[in-house]
Amino acid sequence: MYTTMLEARMIDERMWLLNRSGKIPFVISCQGQEAAQVGASAALDTDSDYALPYYRDMGVVLHFGMTSKELMLSAFAKAEDPNSGGRQMPGHFGHRVKRIVTGSSPVTTQVPHAVGFALASSMRKENSVAFTTFGEGSSNQGDFHEGINFASVHDLPVIFLCENNKYAISVPLDKQLNVEHVSERAKAYGIHGETIDGNDPLAVYDAVRKARERAVNGEGPSLIETISYRLTPHSSDDDDSTYRSREEVEEAKKIDAVHTFGSYLREEGILTEEKEEEIRSRIRDEIDEATDYAENAAYAEVSTLMQHVYEEE
Repeated sequence: MYTTMLEARMIDERMWLLNRSGKIPFVISCQGQEAAQVGASAALDTDSDYALPYYRDMGVVLHFGMTSKELMLSAFAKAEDPNSGGRQMPGHFGHRVKRIVTGSSPVTTQVPHAVGFALASSMRKENSVAFTTFGEGSSNQGDFHEGINFASVHDLPVIFLCENNKYAISVPLDKQLNVEHVSERAKAYGIHGETIDGNDPLAVYDAVRKARERAVNGEGPSLIETISYRLTPHSSDDDDSTYRSREEVEEAKKIDAVHTFGSYLREEGILTEEKEEEIRSRIRDEIDEATDYAENAAYAEVSTLMQHVYEEE
């Protein structure tokens, strides 16, 4: 878990450097949410379950098998990008072999898609679960309510994970919701709901593991909310200083899970400084190689423009 969290953070940091140097056009960050993403993903079966992530979920897709090279190919919009062949913005994850279902730019559309996958699994009597994620802002969209209601009525094997990072772009939580927790909305649909510390990957793992058990046992969907904080601007095109203070961000960094979970592992004797530096060095080398490869890879040929459109293969 820690290695994947660290890998997500280090790839993300590299992408910001590449963006600010004018080499890639756009970054939408996972920083501050890695623990929730990796803890949840670790509780799933990547051989049978489906992931329907939202745009920040680098930790999810790394756990499901995507590599730093594949993520860099997407960031540079190159032809080998497995998500879309360089046709989508970064964060639009999709990898058929690795059971990552393609997302789209309008937020929350992945929720009814996940319910559809769960319905198919139920009809086929498979033991697979559909796992979908979204921000707390997305919980105010119609797709969220329609999807969760349908899943509830039909007791479908789907896990709804709300990664509450306190801001829907510039709108703070107290201007989005009139309830304390997104998970309270589960009561209206008659399903299990709970709120978890999103900076504790072990707590998230335990909650999602139990949700998966309920799902495959025919006990229906779960709505799990993780509480964390978005440590970066909404995207590389956002100026977050216009809606939140530097002091607020710095305070959140004190409980950043990449640091607090690392400290916990060191206290438990699981992680040493030498081991951590070995992990960081290996990840750094992989990212360097991935960056160089993606930067020098070919763009898609213009002749392929109409592929994957209107039945073109």
